[in-house]
Amino acid sequence: MTEATETDGARRAREALEASGIQHTISVSTQRASSLAEAAEQRGIEPRDIVKSLVVRRGSGDYVFVLVPGDREISWPKLRAHLGVNRLSMPPADKARDATGYERGTITPFGSTTAWPVIVDATVSGRTISMGAGAHGTSASLAADDLVRALAGEVADVTDPA
Repeated sequence: MTEATETDGARRAREALEASGIQHTISVSTQRASSLAEAAEQRGIEPRDIVKSLVVRRGSGDYVFVLVPGDREISWPKLRAHLGVNRLSMPPADKARDATGYERGTITPFGSTTAWPVIVDATVSGRTISMGAGAHGTSASLAADDLVRALAGEVADVTDPA
């Protein structure tokens, strides 16, 4: 990817990954995936190895990133218990963009305009994962355990099978 074609979001994600010292690989696809399964097929990996970076609102102007494997979904009771709150919600796309600087489908904790806390589902531990990297069609492959260390992530059981 050249500097001229790299989006601001992809640049922020790349620079944050580089600054973290994590060994990673950035991939760019010109084909837009219409589903997570299609994205996994394009990357030559299993859907469970794609980790979705979801923005969860826990209060007015207060968010967390929840990193969820592609074959799982947030368990709201588990996540509420982990965070010690009674209410959580997924913000509308425009609020998620305001909170992170990324549009839906490109969100990553790396290079977010605000460094929200990161909760990583326990099922990703010990694996190599692929996640969005700031622009549609741009992904980063890295060791999940390195991600947890670099982002001071909390590892917790916060998902159920999809």
